[in-house]
Amino acid sequence: MRHNAPTLQPEEGDVDLMRTMRRGALRAVVIGAALLVVACASTKSKETLLTETLRLYHATIRWQSIEQAESFIDPAYREAHPLTALELERYRQVRFTGYSEGGTVPVSDTEVRQGVEITLVNVNTQASRTIVDRQIWKYDTAGKRWMLASGLPDITQSN
Repeated sequence: MRHNAPTLQPEEGDVDLMRTMRRGALRAVVIGAALLVVACASTKSKETLLTETLRLYHATIRWQSIEQAESFIDPAYREAHPLTALELERYRQVRFTGYSEGGTVPVSDTEVRQGVEITLVNVNTQASRTIVDRQIWKYDTAGKRWMLASGLPDITQSN
């Protein structure tokens, strides 16, 4: 004989709390991983650091953590092109559902370029589209880390 146990459904406030906790945990993981990359920078090769940085940036974008993705941007670029409230709101209107990296192309000892196809879905219309993010990564020899010198993906591109 089978007994049907009652199932508990979370209330609306509980779901919001769980989402908030998940986002907080994700941010902590991303920050911790970024700090780990920086801490290990002195003993790792530039190539290893690049691979780790690209992987971490990929995860940060895919998990919708635009505020955290800003930490990858070269401070000089960030100062010259600050993220506006309108741009932040645009990022909130989409979900990144795909991130397909092309190969990296070394330009010099301290610069690498990478093309990335990013699929995004508008949260209001559910319309999906793909953009191309042409990334420029530069190595900071003083800080022993790779920084994104091209800014965050331009999600205003049309297909």
